[in-house]
Amino acid sequence: MVRILVDSGCDLTREDARELKVELLPITVTFGEEEYLDGVSLTPREFYEKLIESDELPHTSQISPYTYGEHFKKYTEAGDTVVCLTLSSKLSGSYQSALMAAEDYEGVLVVDTLNVCIGEQILVRLAARLRDAGTDAKGIASELERMRGKVQILGLLDTLEYLKRGGRISPAVAFAGEALGIKPVVSVVDGEVVMAGKARGSRNGNNLLRKLIEKTGGINFDLPCALGYTGLNDSLLRKYMADNADLYAGHVGEIPISAIGATIGTHVGPNCICVAFFS
Repeated sequence: MVRILVDSGCDLTREDARELKVELLPITVTFGEEEYLDGVSLTPREFYEKLIESDELPHTSQISPYTYGEHFKKYTEAGDTVVCLTLSSKLSGSYQSALMAAEDYEGVLVVDTLNVCIGEQILVRLAARLRDAGTDAKGIASELERMRGKVQILGLLDTLEYLKRGGRISPAVAFAGEALGIKPVVSVVDGEVVMAGKARGSRNGNNLLRKLIEKTGGINFDLPCALGYTGLNDSLLRKYMADNADLYAGHVGEIPISAIGATIGTHVGPNCICVAFFS
């Protein structure tokens, strides 16, 4: 049997992971001296409640080689093979941890997704689809590495505050941007978060998001796609979906929607909307 392991940075719920038959390993989130397990002892809503109230940004910790090793041991001793997907190696040390642990076990393949949150998630969904179609572990890992460069992930931010607090932009740039109502769009390119564009106001931001999707060549609806949001509710995402209903109508059934957790939420803050798809 092929087992699929992934870190909670992919923002699958535990219910979705069970449905996909995927093992979800929680990342540790630390607020001050308090530690939580992402998605286990800290829900996305609880995370944003703490983020909004906190004067200091939380930080996340990579999954340890020991934790990966315990799972690799359990499955390989049962005669299973393992495909382990991790957050981008340029944003987290989890990939290196998984590689270190995999050295001790035959039949474990580690894939650097070069993606985050729902960009990582659609690769997980593709892996589950390939497994269910009878593809072996080597075939799954090879296809994921071929397809990861086709993943497009775009996030429309509501505020520059958290980029400023995280040191990614200067206070002066953040102040000027907020004064002008700038809504930046970020993307992931070669495993790193980059600025893809910026617009004045939410309406122009939604229009920019659509233009950037079109610029990639559009969404490949034969492969997994996903939507996500940060914050306490999904109202901005629902508005985006209503405004862009024609983009998705007739192509897919119900699009998976995820509450984006601590891994990316720490840096973008609440009220961000996100789309991920294969070009």
